[in-house]
Amino acid sequence: MNRETVITEALGLLDEVGLDAVSTRRLAKRLGVEQPSLYWHFRTKKDLLAAMAEAAMAPHAAQPLPAPGDDWRDWFLENTRSFRRTLLMRRDGARLHAGTTPAGDLDRIRRKMEFLLASGVPERDAQMAMLAAGRFTVGSVLEEQADPGSGTAGSGAETAAEVPGADAPEADVPVISHESAFEAGLALILGGLKQRTAPERGAPRSSNDR
Repeated sequence: MNRETVITEALGLLDEVGLDAVSTRRLAKRLGVEQPSLYWHFRTKKDLLAAMAEAAMAPHAAQPLPAPGDDWRDWFLENTRSFRRTLLMRRDGARLHAGTTPAGDLDRIRRKMEFLLASGVPERDAQMAMLAAGRFTVGSVLEEQADPGSGTAGSGAETAAEVPGADAPEADVPVISHESAFEAGLALILGGLKQRTAPERGAPRSSNDR
């Protein structure tokens, strides 16, 4: 038994029973070892959960970094969508990730910020947009994974939109999917950021502007 095996089995346990039911006792039983054996690798459950959160982000961390010449608007959308897809891969993925900053991702975050700055996005706006997009995504996935109709990893089930007056009997409540609601919110974040970013001469048009 090594650290990687413990993390892999812990994530498997998460998918089976959900975050609230994950315990070192259950994990030790799954691994066929005594509970104290886990302390060789993780001193506390908090340490274990942090390692699980970092490992769960592996698919997003494996995505190519932006390259010079890429359209920053297209990249911003795809980067945020990749984050959402990765959170949805695990049961309670958003809850597991919330409040964590995987140490291995810090260099990638720095390089993403450098790309946005080189693309003409003001530094403060780039920072706030990345933060807003990240928190919006986690919140969106939290809602989706809490929806009984969405399934363990989020199946895109439809949900009634919360709109003013929707509780009135005569109201015509629109029904939208979790993914559609996410895309609409993401477009609003990007739209606000574009308004604060001066267009560069000769910059390629984003597919979102066509």
